[in-house]
Amino acid sequence: MELKFVLTAFVFISATVTTAEYIRPQPRRTLEFPWDPKPSSHPQQVHISLAGDSHMRVTWITDDESSPSVVEYGTSPGGYNCGAEGESTSYRYLFYRSGKIHHTVIGPLEHDTVYFYRCGRQGPEFEFKTPPAQFPITFAVAGDLGQTGWTKSTLDHIGQCKYDVHLLPGDLSYADYMQHRWDTFGELVQPLASARPWMVTQGNHEKESIPLIMDAFQSYNARWKMPFEESGSNSNLYYSFDVAGAHLIMLGSYADYDEYSDQYRWLKDDLSKVDRKKTPWLLVLLHVPWYNSNEAHQGEGDGMMAIMEPLLYAASVDLVLAGHVHAYERSIRVNNGKPDPCGAVYITIGDGGNKEGLARKYKNPQPDWSVFREASFGHGELKIVNSTHAFWSWHRNDDDEPVRSDQLWITSLVSSGCVAEKSRELRKILMSP
Repeated sequence: MELKFVLTAFVFISATVTTAEYIRPQPRRTLEFPWDPKPSSHPQQVHISLAGDSHMRVTWITDDESSPSVVEYGTSPGGYNCGAEGESTSYRYLFYRSGKIHHTVIGPLEHDTVYFYRCGRQGPEFEFKTPPAQFPITFAVAGDLGQTGWTKSTLDHIGQCKYDVHLLPGDLSYADYMQHRWDTFGELVQPLASARPWMVTQGNHEKESIPLIMDAFQSYNARWKMPFEESGSNSNLYYSFDVAGAHLIMLGSYADYDEYSDQYRWLKDDLSKVDRKKTPWLLVLLHVPWYNSNEAHQGEGDGMMAIMEPLLYAASVDLVLAGHVHAYERSIRVNNGKPDPCGAVYITIGDGGNKEGLARKYKNPQPDWSVFREASFGHGELKIVNSTHAFWSWHRNDDDEPVRSDQLWITSLVSSGCVAEKSRELRKILMSP
């Protein structure tokens, strides 16, 4: 009980701001992308993602179907002493036909190292930096991005941040069936996504299903392949990965999640393998928030929460990040709707800059689990300093200037004693049929 009291006090005292009434201007117009012809073999929409221990997946698109899925790389400019060949795919969507989508895994790579690389033996040289092997590590977080003027401002702010991995809890391009908008989104994010790994999960705007004609998530799965196979998942809609001393689980709000689903069984199996001595921090991302006091999307996450929150609580998840609601909100540690020092901190950050605008209306009175909420565009930064402490900050996109508007020191549940306290409960849940 004494440890719980100390943790609760720490979380409350560390919060610098509890309320906010900043009113954001109307959303900016969707960006226009002038036609920019390139050679057919020229790599486009380059982005990278983590692909298992010490490996990186490089993804790009070419108009030339004969272009090889080859990545040459090395630690000095133009010095490509390593290479790898991958796979390619493409898809049709009504009258649209994608280019050749290349996915090539390279490695093993050294940690915390800058690599220079070239895709398909053509085009410009790119460079990326691998994440560190151990703490500290910094994540940039922004969901519901889209392609508006606010999106560009948010991306510019993230570019100023010294971060190692970008986390995106769903709703990427807001293509909404117009497939060329996937292409323009890929070009928009390429400067950042080609230099640091982007780890994403799907949102409702990625669904793009047409009954009896087009399957859901076809474009998303073809373009943004994540390490689901490496993590034992059979779906690109949910997966997990380790980086530095953190284990991150990306859940699928739009994949089946009941107790008989593949996702639920996979989650139990994944949690059973987590070694909190190796990865003391346990984070979860998903699109639809479970704790939400905004009028928008009320109750949409209740079904998934009822099924999966007991698993996350028993596993002592430290932090849950969600999107979907176009505003920012942060909770204290909470479980089953009530403050709980051994629960997770829940953060909604679906405020990247999308075309639909902000969700301005909140429910009153403010729930006792909700600490800070504000309808503004922005991004988050999570710096895990060591095995016991992490620093979270949210940066309001204040008329093109990043303004730190909320911040919190978070103590890990490993150091608070909660993980040891719930170990028997966790084993019981994970071993149940």
